[in-house]
Order: sequence, then C-alpha cells, then structure tokens
Amino acid sequence: MRRSMGQPLMVYVDGSIVPAESASVSVFDAGFQSGDAVWEGLRVYDGTVLRLADHLDRLEHSARALRIALPGTRAQIAAAVAATLEANGFRHDVHVRLMVTRGTRSTSGMDPRNAPPRGTLVVVAEHKPVPEVPTPQRLRTASIRRPSPQVLDPGIHHANQLNSIVARLEVWDDGVDAALMLDTDGFVAEVDTANIFCVADGVVRTPFATACLHGITRATVMEQARGAGLAVREARLSLFDFYAADEVFVTGTVCELVPVVEIDGRRIGTGEPGPIWRQLLDAYRARVSQETAGPL
Repeated sequence: MRRSMGQPLMVYVDGSIVPAESASVSVFDAGFQSGDAVWEGLRVYDGTVLRLADHLDRLEHSARALRIALPGTRAQIAAAVAATLEANGFRHDVHVRLMVTRGTRSTSGMDPRNAPPRGTLVVVAEHKPVPEVPTPQRLRTASIRRPSPQVLDPGIHHANQLNSIVARLEVWDDGVDAALMLDTDGFVAEVDTANIFCVADGVVRTPFATACLHGITRATVMEQARGAGLAVREARLSLFDFYAADEVFVTGTVCELVPVVEIDGRRIGTGEPGPIWRQLLDAYRARVSQETAGPL
C-alpha cells in the first residue's frame, strides 16, 4: 500500500488512527500544557523501523524516570507504529515521532497527581527523505547552555524542547544552520538537535553524554568507528578542540551523519566534508541496509 496524492496524513492518537487535520488531545493534556511527555524519533527504511528495540528501551527508561506509565506493552506500542505506517502506505524515507504524554489532567496545573494512571500515546509519521549527499552545515555557538544532570538529566528524552528552541532562536538571524550548545562549565555538549563529533589526527572524539542526549545514532557511529580500526574517545571538549579539528560532523536519527564546515565563522579543516566522515557515513548506511533487510 502506498499513500496516494491528496490522501490525508493519518496519525495515531490514544488508540485511534485519524486524519491529522482532525486529530486532537485534550486542552488538559499534560504534554500540551507543560511539555510533560517523553518521545522518540524513529526512521523507517525499506519497511523496517531502524533499531526499534533501542528506541523502545530509551522510551521506557525516560518514562520510568518521569514516572509516566506507558499506555501499553512494547509490542502494543510497536503495533501502533506499524498501524500508522500502514494507514499512510509508508515504507521508506519516513520519520516517525512517537510520543507519550502523562495524559489528560483533571484540572490545569503541573501537579502530576492530577494525571491519569496511564499516559497518552501519539504517533506521527511523515515522509522525510535523507539527502543522498548531505548539505554541509555551519554552526554558531549559543549563549544558552545545556543543563547538567543536577538540573535535568539529559538521559531523559523529554518533550520540553525550549532549551533547544531558545538556542536556535538566538542564532536564527545569523545565516547558520543550527546552534552549537555548551554545558554549564563551558565545554561543548551538542548541537540543538543532534550529537556532535570532531576528528583530529585520525582520532574520533565526542563529548561525554553528561549534558547531551544518549543518542542511538551516536552509539552506532562510535561502534562503527571502532570496528573500522579508528580510535574513538569520549572527552570534555572545548570550542578550541572543535575550531582546531580536521573534521566535524553531527549525528542523529533524522539526519544520519552530516558534515560541519564552519563554526563561529571559523573554517573547519579544509572547509569541505572530510574523508573520515565519508567513511563513517558509508559504514552507517551499510549497517542500516543490513539491519533493515527484513520485514517490519
């Protein structure tokens, strides 16, 4: 089944698949009122959700940390994703936003005791192809900092994205692609929507996951790099480490691996995408093809 031209986008909301234009959650929903929700971004290749088990693990861990009761088993949540894809005829080049809010509160206010025993599940799938040749990015460092675990643990994949949004707003008018964000000690954390790596003298380095998301693509890239015989290091990295790097690239489920050629007006390396980025992108895509060879 393929989605025909003009067919409305269908989304999953709390047990029903409905047209996106008529989909709704309550005005008392905790996610709507407070961003009190957890979520995962999934990508579909050739009818298979890439690393679905890893994403469901992270969803469960985030929900447990926030004491949000998932509205179903892993199998039921996976079935909701599959049903949403089927309803739209989607099989490839698809990004899925899987969300679980704390549910509809009995009254306005942030008190989680006013929420129901189980959360509300929402699944939105959209056709979003990954460019065969990613467009190199230019970054600007924002003054907005990523919080540390003593403020809000970055391991929780929560739906309140104001920290990233305010950082992006700060660099919006600078003609760059994204905001580079530091931690509260001034070390590089990540980009506003992705993890970040740098390469110097053949060593692939990325910030410790103390102020950035524990990215699934990040972990895959580190594994692939080690498997290719490259040295990989997690470290506290300063802006200087990135300015002086031979290569910089960002990673994420929605974007795969994208090269960065400029940070804060400084050219990175030669100013062109580097060979290690290309090697790792090719290895990542080969891994994706291998892992998505079977049915959904």
